[in-house]
Amino acid sequence: MKEQRIAKLQSLLAADPNDSFARYALALEYGGMNDTEQAVRLLEEVLRRDPHYVPAYQQLGYCYQRTGRRDDAVAIFKQGMEQASQQGDSHARGEMQEALDEILG
Repeated sequence: MKEQRIAKLQSLLAADPNDSFARYALALEYGGMNDTEQAVRLLEEVLRRDPHYVPAYQQLGYCYQRTGRRDDAVAIFKQGMEQASQQGDSHARGEMQEALDEILG
């Protein structure tokens, strides 16, 4: 089942390489398969192409946390919180603040 979703998302990206949602969803699929390395690559690419895509900051921060990249997680959560604030997304900002508070203890 996951392989079918991955294939569908890859075909969407082939048709439109700038589709942030498809790339983000593909990253989540890989993350769900415990391929955090691939998830990180995809989420970093989302943010390179679309630095306004708030959900990617949050998920990338979680991936960095899982892989022990504490400083990277802190930095990306801070960037994501700033972006979320600019967009008026208090929910995403709050979730990233909670994750950041957990890291910084």
